[in-house]
Amino acid sequence: MISGIVIDRRPIVAIPVFLPNGATFPIEFVVDTGFNAYLCLPPDAVALLQLPFFHDLPINLADNSETSVAVHRAMILWNGEERAVPVFATGQRPLLGTALLDEQELVIQFTENGLVTIDEL
Repeated sequence: MISGIVIDRRPIVAIPVFLPNGATFPIEFVVDTGFNAYLCLPPDAVALLQLPFFHDLPINLADNSETSVAVHRAMILWNGEERAVPVFATGQRPLLGTALLDEQELVIQFTENGLVTIDEL
């Protein structure tokens, strides 16, 4: 089970990301149920973590504009298992999307310091 807390109305969980030397570094992600990919990190964080570039992907934004985003690959520790996931290099805040929540149960107590849990179904 993965757990976190609600801060400023944002459900936050820390996910360990593997560094190039094999060590892990926990990054706090906001669970965003409106984001249907895996992870999103600011470009500076992607560069700092030296995540390998995978490809560019055309995307449609909420205002219906088109752009492209650089997709990198990261190894994370998810429910105790190593997992390779695509990471969008964009935005200003780490986001965890619904693709990682497939076959998972997400429970959020929407109150300050409320519990956030993600568990396998």
